[in-house]
Amino acid sequence: MKKIVFILAIGMSFLSLTNSKIEALIQKEIKAYFDIENYTKQSLKVSQEINETLPIQISSTNFFKIVSNNELKGYYYFGQAFGKADYFDFIVIFDESLVISKVKILVYREDHGGEIGSKRWLRQFSGKTKDKQLEYQKDIAAISGATISAKAMTTEINKLLKTINILHNNKQF
Repeated sequence: MKKIVFILAIGMSFLSLTNSKIEALIQKEIKAYFDIENYTKQSLKVSQEINETLPIQISSTNFFKIVSNNELKGYYYFGQAFGKADYFDFIVIFDESLVISKVKILVYREDHGGEIGSKRWLRQFSGKTKDKQLEYQKDIAAISGATISAKAMTTEINKLLKTINILHNNKQF
């Protein structure tokens, strides 16, 4: 029994450490992109009725307004996608009009496919709006050796854009 408690304690502390590292990476990206030193993040509140219809469920841990000096700077979404064998974490930063400004892979946990973290490849998503449906190998370039991860990222971005479109149409922003 003591071994189980010990293992759970180590697992919980690792999870906490991982979450704080991810939060630090997110803060760095937000501050750098918006060129701000201080900001607050506010969870987006979505009614349960609407949330059940969304391709991506919005919670208090994944979609935020970014406010600095009482001014809306934009939004960000923290998400995960599944590559060949494991999940990877990413952030999507939006401007105040909900246009994608930046996409960044925060943590990539696999040995292969890490090329999707390249700034050049991720820039393909910048400027995309809520009414855009992206097609892999047409709108988004393929990456040799990272096919599964690149398709997964494209799929997640499409689901996110569709989610934002539904939220916008239901006046949730």
